[in-house]
Amino acid sequence: MNPLVKHPSRIGIAMIGLVPDNAHPYSWSAAINGFDRDEMANCPEPVVFEYLSAEPPENIGISGARVTHIWGANADSARHVAKAALIPNVLSRPEDAIGEVDAVIIPTDIGSEHLEMARPFIEAGLPIFIDKPLTDREDHLEQFINWHVQDAHIQSGSVLRFAAEFVECRERMPDLGVLRLVTMTMVRSWERYGIHAAEAVYPFLRPGGWISVANMGTGLANIVHVRHEDGIDVVLALIDDLGGSAGCLGLYGVNGSINLKFADRYSAVKAQLSSFVAYLRTGIPSVPFSETIEIVKIIIGGSRSRAENGRVVMLSEIGNTGVVEHV
Repeated sequence: MNPLVKHPSRIGIAMIGLVPDNAHPYSWSAAINGFDRDEMANCPEPVVFEYLSAEPPENIGISGARVTHIWGANADSARHVAKAALIPNVLSRPEDAIGEVDAVIIPTDIGSEHLEMARPFIEAGLPIFIDKPLTDREDHLEQFINWHVQDAHIQSGSVLRFAAEFVECRERMPDLGVLRLVTMTMVRSWERYGIHAAEAVYPFLRPGGWISVANMGTGLANIVHVRHEDGIDVVLALIDDLGGSAGCLGLYGVNGSINLKFADRYSAVKAQLSSFVAYLRTGIPSVPFSETIEIVKIIIGGSRSRAENGRVVMLSEIGNTGVVEHV
């Protein structure tokens, strides 16, 4: 075990970034710190307060970790998150976190912005967790790979990998026989939410075997066919206004099928953040970076395919395929 922080029992974290239509700074900070009920009731996304307030008090918080600093381009929004999630320090500049914290979380979900947001912290040697997707640009992916090979400590991914419903379902897979088809529904855009769908299904298949992606949809309705070399077809449907049907997983084998829907948001959020804190304490990633790269290639390939009228894009044509794992 090789901790990435000096004091594993008291880890200080900076939450860096706020964007519209994304309440992760509220929910993620609250999952670590706890929260003020009156202030959190005014969170821009009411569902966050609903699922946080539904939890028993003893389920809130991650022992030995605290979000101690926050920055957002909108200072008023940052100050409100700080009040709601009990964060003592609001930064004037993101880089002011360097030297003040043990690790950084970037909770925003605009992949094209992540490289430059993360750069000062990675170059300063701070471990970092970046919200999904890590990036949606091939050149940025190559730079993240270069940093990783140079021993930067980077984690990224979707909360749906940690969904309790899906984790428990993995134990039932032998009942299905040989898996042939997997489907997943999601809301909003492919660039921002495609990784939710891709990473939800990813653990059900063998890593390293994803071959190609074809997007036959549009900007508002991405219908994406991903092929795996084990003879499994995956269909990811991202439809902009599919809010009521988002998070539906279908697994179809030669002997049976399973259909589930993601519902327990808080347990998934806490499990993902707990895995990052465990990484800081042990140096052992819960998700190998090679898997993150493969999933990001699916996202990049899906965008490229749609732009090229549904062309089948081979993952091997995207970016650097050789990744050295450091665990």
